[in-house]
Amino acid sequence: MPWPSVSGFIVRGHGVASGQAADPRFPNGTIRMQQSAFAALGWDISRFHPATLNISIAPWTYEPLTPIFSVRGLHWCPVAPPEDFSFFQCRVRWRAEPPREGLVYRPHPETKPEHFQDPTTLEILTEWLDGLRYGDAIVLELPADQIRLRTAKTSLVDADGKAGADADAAAKGRQAFGPLIADDTAAIGIE
Repeated sequence: MPWPSVSGFIVRGHGVASGQAADPRFPNGTIRMQQSAFAALGWDISRFHPATLNISIAPWTYEPLTPIFSVRGLHWCPVAPPEDFSFFQCRVRWRAEPPREGLVYRPHPETKPEHFQDPTTLEILTEWLDGLRYGDAIVLELPADQIRLRTAKTSLVDADGKAGADADAAAKGRQAFGPLIADDTAAIGIE
């Protein structure tokens, strides 16, 4: 299965995942608080830094397809309602360093009470990247069978890694849409 890549950049999040927001409900951050609830279900995220990278892939959006782990109605905090979560594999490429394993962390917006993300922003769990700053360029590799990259209205890559209906137009108008990078550009119809 192909892993198309998309260029993005680091944007500031709400600060609650890491605990930087100083919200008394989440004193050490939501990720640290959720780790034990996920672990009780057999899902270990402790190998990742306990915060999310917020990566804008604008103007691209994404469509979740098949998560590698999903849970409904997780009650992870005594002062927040239960939430649904899904996780998808990804790889993070930054500078000339080797790709790093990561997860797209997706609290489902329909059960998330606050701290919503722009639809062009993905929250990523990965290891600590020393020196990473807001605005830095970054590349995400996303498995096509788990997440579909989309333009504003159409699919660019389908679950089989084949070009979507608007791939040719997107390729011709790349400057207007922003860059898409792919390891196997022929498989998704991008030159």
